[in-house]
Amino acid sequence: MKIRSLVILSSGFALSASGAHAQKSPKPNIIYIMCDDMGYADLGCYGQAYINTPHIDNMAKEGMRFTQAYAGSPVSAPSRACFMTGQHSGHTEVRGNKEYWRDSPIVKYGNNEDFSVVGQHPYDPEHVIIPEIMKDQGYTTGMFGKWAGGYEGSVSTPDKRGIDEFFGYICQFQAHLYYPNFLNRYSKSIGDTAVVRLVLEENINHPMYGKDYYKRPQYSADIIHQEAMNWLDKQNEKQPFFGIFTYTLPHAELVQPEDSILLNYKKLFFEDKTWGGSEGSRYNASVHTHAQFAGMITRLDHYVGEVFKKLKEKGLDNNTIVIFTSDNGPHEEGGADPKFFGRDGKLRGLKRQCHEGGIRVPFIVRWPEKVPANTTNDHQLAFYDLMPTFCELTGVKNYVKKYTNKKKAIDYFDGISFAPTLLGKEDQKKHDFLYWEFEETNQIAVRRADWKLLVKKGQPYLYNLATDIHEDNDVAKNHPEIVTQMTNIIQEQHVPNPLFTVTLP
Repeated sequence: MKIRSLVILSSGFALSASGAHAQKSPKPNIIYIMCDDMGYADLGCYGQAYINTPHIDNMAKEGMRFTQAYAGSPVSAPSRACFMTGQHSGHTEVRGNKEYWRDSPIVKYGNNEDFSVVGQHPYDPEHVIIPEIMKDQGYTTGMFGKWAGGYEGSVSTPDKRGIDEFFGYICQFQAHLYYPNFLNRYSKSIGDTAVVRLVLEENINHPMYGKDYYKRPQYSADIIHQEAMNWLDKQNEKQPFFGIFTYTLPHAELVQPEDSILLNYKKLFFEDKTWGGSEGSRYNASVHTHAQFAGMITRLDHYVGEVFKKLKEKGLDNNTIVIFTSDNGPHEEGGADPKFFGRDGKLRGLKRQCHEGGIRVPFIVRWPEKVPANTTNDHQLAFYDLMPTFCELTGVKNYVKKYTNKKKAIDYFDGISFAPTLLGKEDQKKHDFLYWEFEETNQIAVRRADWKLLVKKGQPYLYNLATDIHEDNDVAKNHPEIVTQMTNIIQEQHVPNPLFTVTLP
């Protein structure tokens, strides 16, 4: 089956009466690129020695590279929720990878069995998310990659949450296969009324597991990227656009087409590892795991290069803000070997941990002539800062008052705009603290200046990141007053959620 290209038309959203002024000072376009499970040191511009990332490295040379940027959570769905909602994980509805496919009936695709309903816990439909704000500001919106903000048919799917065009995976578990049975689409421009499934007819002729799996020809990462490029090619200067490119690379499984990218790394890593596979996680067996992983990051880098090439071809480069980051830290799933690549950048911990290695991520912003080029910045930010930053950069005044749901007893926005930092201004406000909690490993973390409090199953540990970036030396007993201050923050910030529980200190 050939995947139909999406034809993107103007959304028809009514612009405000200030439209004439906007022609003289057009709102910036925004492309937010969030990859999957890339560690802090997986890029050349962050010190990676084995993997070629020339396009992203050049993005850093032409923009601002942050050294203390944080994901919203140490795993995918809640981290993305913090970005979407402008809330930290003590406030947002989605705080873990709660799955909705496990108990759904089985359906057949060829001889392959799959689930009839897929996806994760939905975002709170009564709390605004970023695409809805962008739509309200006259933007056309597209999202390509992983949604992870609600299961099929739920109250929170792209068609219901301000997305004009979506192509990719509704479900992050489905995204464990790079040669899946189907992908999801919502296209307002061609008349979709809800999210639909697109069966990959050439893939389902072959089994989901075993050696014949590699006969499947339709590689999801390439297909999703091509749809993103088709959407970008339709954009122009008449209406601002907001793109969310949530690429699944370099998440396991470790597999990709046998092209020059992979073959070059197979030569480089002549002595390599193998991995036996795990059907329960949908990770197929893999050989040359180091080559596969490195190749997936270089393939992602190639995608980023194509985004910049397209922007320049269309004359949209100077007025487009591009952000590159990762949803959380590195993992050891599917044969991945972060120790070999030094992927934690001398940070302790991996995905699913609130140590620095699980939550500190690469973060690069490029906006020609606006963001100072070739700069490195140590401003402390988290994903929930993106909502106020986008609002400030696009002219939204007092977004908290404008978008707070007054019908709810409590509604939260936790971010602080870092637009002043991006624009080289001196009036940047700073967080008093940053906050994380994660049920699956029963961890909570608070960062306040250089102090980091980590709570594991109710037990607090205190680290001074200025002198102990690897979080080796617990100094809680030496600074009981700091522990008290930070545990008080936890007590104040944690709003109970019966679906996602943690042990408070």
